Amino acid sequence: MSFLFLAILCSSSIALIFKYSESRGLNRYAVTSVNYLAACLTSGLLIWNRGGLVSTKPAVGSSLEGIIETLMSGKPIEDPSSGLVWAVICGLAAGAIFFLAFVFYQKSVKEEGVGLSGAFAKLGILVPMALSLALWREYPTGLQWLGMAIAVFSIFLVNWPTRRNRWQGLRTSLILLFVFAGLAEFSNKVFQKYGIVDLKDAFLLTTFFVALLLSLMVTVRRRQVVTGKDWLTGLAVGIPNYFSSYFLILALEGIPAAVAFPVFGAGTILTINVGGALIFRETLRPKDIAVIVLVVLSLILVSI
Repeated sequence: MSFLFLAILCSSSIALIFKYSESRGLNRYAVTSVNYLAACLTSGLLIWNRGGLVSTKPAVGSSLEGIIETLMSGKPIEDPSSGLVWAVICGLAAGAIFFLAFVFYQKSVKEEGVGLSGAFAKLGILVPMALSLALWREYPTGLQWLGMAIAVFSIFLVNWPTRRNRWQGLRTSLILLFVFAGLAEFSNKVFQKYGIVDLKDAFLLTTFFVALLLSLMVTVRRRQVVTGKDWLTGLAVGIPNYFSSYFLILALEGIPAAVAFPVFGAGTILTINVGGALIFRETLRPKDIAVIVLVVLSLILVSI
């Protein structure tokens, strides 16, 4: 249970650090760049420590043909060379998605507060569930259907229009955070469904490297000064960003997934809201509190 507690703390700290950086007016894209630089170095060190990826140099042409044939058959990839190419392909797409997810996480924290942003980031789990249903006919259970319905209702509730202006209630940063956080989770699932799990470091390295390049491009283009605080804040995000998944994997070795995932999701949302209230003096409207409660309930149901 200690590993699960550490995973919750790491996941919660990401949103709280974003709240600090946005409230202090730090360079948003510089913070994201340093975060992904730390992630790239960590992935690279893990690959180097394990002696590299595959012993033979992959032939891209033949590997692509093998990947296409494998995907058509619906079976996972077994050839290490093709598996490496697949990891890179998935990582290229995932990198852009991860970058956008982090940008809208920061933007949402600034505009909507850390509590709602943390809830909607976790709510993104609905996206891979819906896409898995459409693509692979992975049908949810009765309780999971109920959880998905509650989650959809919570999204409508938080964006409920006002009487004066029907578009005034639309909170686009929360919606985009939900979409891209969910697509980030789905990119992991796509790799795991068809790829070789032992090559996950190559997938993560490619993902973080592409996200780093995109973030650097935006940082340079905006021509904003990068300060020491930007560097330190980026490192402060990058460390828990990596270890939240690391500790969750360790927790799953001793705790059933049906217990670990609901506790992880609900615990993270609760910790973020408590931290937002105590550290940043955030207050929530009654409707926002109701939405967070519904999100926690939906996460518990869809994780069963």
